[in-house]
Amino acid sequence: MRPDLLAPQRAAFDVPADVAYFNTATLAPQLHAVRAAGAAGLELRGRPWAISEIDWFADVEYLRSLFALIVGGDAEGVALVPATSYGFAVAARSLPLRPGQRVLVLAEEDPSGVHTWRSAARRAGAEILTVARAPEQSWTDAVLAALDERVAIVSVPNVHWTDGALVDLGPIARRAHELGARLVIDGSQSVGAMPIDVEALRPDFLVTVGYTWLLGPFSLAYLYVAEEHRGGEPLEENWSTRFELTPMAIAALEQILAWGVGSVAVTLAARTAEIARRAGELRLDPALAAQRGPHMLGVRLPAGAGAYAITALAEVNCFAALRGSALRIAPHLHTNDEDVARLLDGLALAAHRNAIRAVA
Repeated sequence: MRPDLLAPQRAAFDVPADVAYFNTATLAPQLHAVRAAGAAGLELRGRPWAISEIDWFADVEYLRSLFALIVGGDAEGVALVPATSYGFAVAARSLPLRPGQRVLVLAEEDPSGVHTWRSAARRAGAEILTVARAPEQSWTDAVLAALDERVAIVSVPNVHWTDGALVDLGPIARRAHELGARLVIDGSQSVGAMPIDVEALRPDFLVTVGYTWLLGPFSLAYLYVAEEHRGGEPLEENWSTRFELTPMAIAALEQILAWGVGSVAVTLAARTAEIARRAGELRLDPALAAQRGPHMLGVRLPAGAGAYAITALAEVNCFAALRGSALRIAPHLHTNDEDVARLLDGLALAAHRNAIRAVA
């Protein structure tokens, strides 16, 4: 085994042996440590007389420092927020936008940010520039081709949420900085599963949900703010929310850091490469490794075959997600060889049923 490949981690997750779960991009499977931390937090909440003054602050500050380690920033730039939409709203409130300027977003992107930017553009008299990619074109090339002096804000993910297609943030960040455009990164489908360095990329804001690749609970997300924006006006002035959720998030980030994000990425890349190879043997159309993130794999299905795929997978106790025309396969370290076998059995069954439908 390569030294940067992690050994199987199935025992760390609360996933039954007969379930093959490939939908981390929607909701991560739960770590036993996270569940235990949640139970302990609820028990403490039930005994309010046992909560000391330091309990209101210590865990929050520790969690901020853990997230800073994951994204390569400083803890003073980390805010805990209830959702990615909240983080985008903070960014939109903080960044200047004038009539005639543009906000660049990707076609078919997750709505959490897009709705925010549409509202901000409408208020400012600005425009939304929705970038689509041509067949065989990468998202990176499509974004770089669209970037010009009219773009004031670039709001992009590291991978597209529908199929894991890669958006190379390095060249996009450099070009945005050259043009004086502001950069907002949606890390909801990458932070925790792909290395990212905010010191190198210098985004104005990075926002990510906590319940996908960061393996944490609902209702706790993360916002990284560049130093120049930290004096801005927040949406509201809370200082002590999500008390019971913070220990769960701490347990999740501690485990990710113990594994190492780089090792998580390498291990998941090996797994998705195996799935892509075997899906190709079934004459399906998996995305090429160079065009996707290490942890997600989009498999293009024949027209009308999506419903067959989801049904066939469920019949073998395997779960993935259909997003657009792609079956989105999102494993994690709980995934083992038996899970992959279930996945391929389900896809083979779906392909057979679709072939029968086509002939009929």
